[in-house]
Amino acid sequence: MKTQELILIQTDKRIEKIAKIKDDSPPNGWIYTIRMALGMSMRQLGKLVEITPQGVKDIETREKNGNITLSSLEQIGKKLNMKLVYGFVPLDGSLQKMIDKRAFEIATKIVARTANTMKLEDQAVSQKMLNKSIKAKAQEIKQKNIKLLWE
Repeated sequence: MKTQELILIQTDKRIEKIAKIKDDSPPNGWIYTIRMALGMSMRQLGKLVEITPQGVKDIETREKNGNITLSSLEQIGKKLNMKLVYGFVPLDGSLQKMIDKRAFEIATKIVARTANTMKLEDQAVSQKMLNKSIKAKAQEIKQKNIKLLWE
């Protein structure tokens, strides 16, 4: 098994675990929501993370607006005895599905060009044969030239 395939399998397993978690971020951000759930004032959180209450307000606002760094979130999490969890989940469900879809798209373009040339030379092939060729080309791309998918 190639290194890339092994990494793909391991990464898809990790993604599968976090994909179960739906994006259910609180509308006011996690820092504000956790602070409120713990019954903590801005002053108290500020003291814990060694910033002013205004600094807490600024951080909460930045998080709510999507302008906070992962480093800031991680630092606050540590002070609250929490761990920051972060990752990407492919919209197609897995990296393998992304690769399969992209390989099919590329293979379809390649086979369509060839089929068009053959048609112009009066050597057209059936749709069934085209579909078979697309599948074979997609498989070839995935096995022999996966970097072609992202050009």
